[in-house]
Amino acid sequence: MPTVSVVIAAFRAEEHIESSIRSALNQTFSDLEVIVVDDGSDDSTASIVRSIKDDRLHLLQQEK
Repeated sequence: MPTVSVVIAAFRAEEHIESSIRSALNQTFSDLEVIVVDDGSDDSTASIVRSIKDDRLHLLQQEK
């Protein structure tokens, strides 16, 4: 289990989600996980999250 969990709430966040995730993943402290909670976005937020290949990244999707 990681020492730190970073939770990013997202709704229609396609414009900023990748930079937000990469900012968290690029920290010098690496014992962390990033959890993106997509609150039913109807844009490409989820597909952008899925395109980032890092085992520390997790996507939870709420229904629309």
